[in-house]
Amino acid sequence: MADYGKDYMANNADPKNIQDLTAFVQTLLQQMQDKFQNMSDQMGNRIDDLEKNIADLMTQAGVDERA
Repeated sequence: MADYGKDYMANNADPKNIQDLTAFVQTLLQQMQDKFQNMSDQMGNRIDDLEKNIADLMTQAGVDERA
């Protein structure tokens, strides 16, 4: 998270007024939301892959999933 603030501050200097501060906070929150969404999507994909692999292993072992 600290990198977002550093990037903003390097490009735009210190916020001089409420509009600059508002823009900074909105940008920071959007970047955090995008990163969280990306991480959430990746985790969902990993869980889906894990479930598929478990089902494949159960099939190979001859285990009935309904048991």
